[in-house]
Amino acid sequence: MVGRVAKAHGITGELAVDVRTDSPEQRFAIGAAVVTRLRDGSTRELTVAAARQHSGRLLVRFEQVVTRDVAETLRGALLLGDTGDLPPTDDPDEFYDHQLEGLRAELGDGTVVGKVLEVVHSPGGELLSLDRDGETVLVPFVRAIVPLVDIDGGKVVLDPPDGLLDGNFE
Repeated sequence: MVGRVAKAHGITGELAVDVRTDSPEQRFAIGAAVVTRLRDGSTRELTVAAARQHSGRLLVRFEQVVTRDVAETLRGALLLGDTGDLPPTDDPDEFYDHQLEGLRAELGDGTVVGKVLEVVHSPGGELLSLDRDGETVLVPFVRAIVPLVDIDGGKVVLDPPDGLLDGNFE
C-alpha cells in the first residue's frame, strides 16, 4: 500500500491522501499508475495527474477523477503500487505491508488465533488488524507482542498480554 484516501479536497476531484510509502515522489509522480482498492473490494487503476503537499497530507489529482462526487466515492480507498518494483529490504525486521496481509496469526504453541487483514499506521505506531472469527482485533506491532514474523512460513507468532485478543483493544 502506498497510501489511503482520507477525503475529497475541493471541488475539482482532488484527493487528500495519507501517504504510506518511503518514496512518494516516485509513487505519485505525474503519469504513475496506482491501483485503488475500494471498501467493497473492487479495484480500478488510476493515473496521477498532479500531486502536492498540503497540511501533512498529499493532495493528488487523478486523470480519471474530475469531480468532487467521483472523489467522494474513493474515500477510504487503499492506493496500491506495483509490489514488483519495490527494492528488497536489507533489515530482517522490516516488512512491506503487503507481505504481512493474509498471514496466519498464531500463538507460540501453534494455536491459530486469526489472520492479518492489514497493517494500520497510527500516530502511536503500527498495529496489525486481525480477523479473529469475524471480529477485528488490533494488535500492537512490537517485538514484545509479535516476536516472530515468518513470511516464508506464512505466519506471525503472537505473545499477547492477557485480554488483548478478546476484542477489547479496538
